Amino acid sequence: MTDHRAAARQASLLVVVVLATLVLLVAGRAWLGRVATQRDPNPSGALAPSGVAVASPTRSPLAPSNGPDATIVLTGAGDIADCARDGAKRTSDLLVGQAGWIFTVGDNAYENGTTAEYGACYAPTWGRVLDRTILPAAGNHDWNTEGAAGYLAYFGAAAAPHGVTWYSTDLGAWHVVVLDSDCAKVGGCDAASAQGRWLAKDLAASTAHCTLAIWHQPRFSSGEHGNDPDVAPFWDALHADGAELVINGHDHDYERFAPQDTSGKLERPDGLREIVVGTGGGELRSFKAQAANSEFRVAGVWGVLRLTLHPANYDWEFLPVDSEVADSGSTPCH
Repeated sequence: MTDHRAAARQASLLVVVVLATLVLLVAGRAWLGRVATQRDPNPSGALAPSGVAVASPTRSPLAPSNGPDATIVLTGAGDIADCARDGAKRTSDLLVGQAGWIFTVGDNAYENGTTAEYGACYAPTWGRVLDRTILPAAGNHDWNTEGAAGYLAYFGAAAAPHGVTWYSTDLGAWHVVVLDSDCAKVGGCDAASAQGRWLAKDLAASTAHCTLAIWHQPRFSSGEHGNDPDVAPFWDALHADGAELVINGHDHDYERFAPQDTSGKLERPDGLREIVVGTGGGELRSFKAQAANSEFRVAGVWGVLRLTLHPANYDWEFLPVDSEVADSGSTPCH
């Protein structure tokens, strides 16, 4: 009887040990799965052509929520990655610590926007925030590669969600339009062009309270290239729609304009403001003749523009790489 009871106890203990082991195995597997999910921002394993993992922006710990009453932070610049300079590394250091989404304003990888240049110059710098770069724009140097193939391959669907290099999205209370100002390469920028017809239809369909537009060549500029009449149809359409703000690059400087009408005359409070921020890391240049209604200018400094888009107004801040905020302000939406 004693041997029988001892054997029964041993069998019971064995069952308990087996069950406890199974519980621990299941719990450990679940814990490992959670750790793997936290460490892998791209569980699909998709890679950009440069070999940089493409993570969904919603997985970034710095990415904001989006809703009709959300405050949206956008930070970016144009004229960015040049392997001969450390500017892109220095401006991207600012971006890494910035919460919110990232935009580009064209000429993202010098000299010709090739896949190799994106991999060698852009990926190690601004590519560090690729998972939050939801608003890329193409520039003339990106179009130096046939069909802007390097640009389109690197940014993928973010750069051409509808098969063309212009698109729009809603962020909070804002409608954001990204256009392609390399007019000769995209079939024109005038109202009768495919892009112009799309823009008119897009603006007419939007019910957003505030509108922001991003493209490369500026309509007005005190920089090397000066005013660009080819993009006047963009400006005219946005002004007629009551848009608030246009962000450009192309001239390698920072310049903020007062609100203007379609002919470049001062117009408060209903005019359209333009900010040129071609300071992302490329060669820096000086200003030429001062354009009308230019309110603030900085040359010879790399930096990024941070926009805070509130439901009824916006704030801007120019963040140089070597100093505190150089320019800032706030304006209500129309």
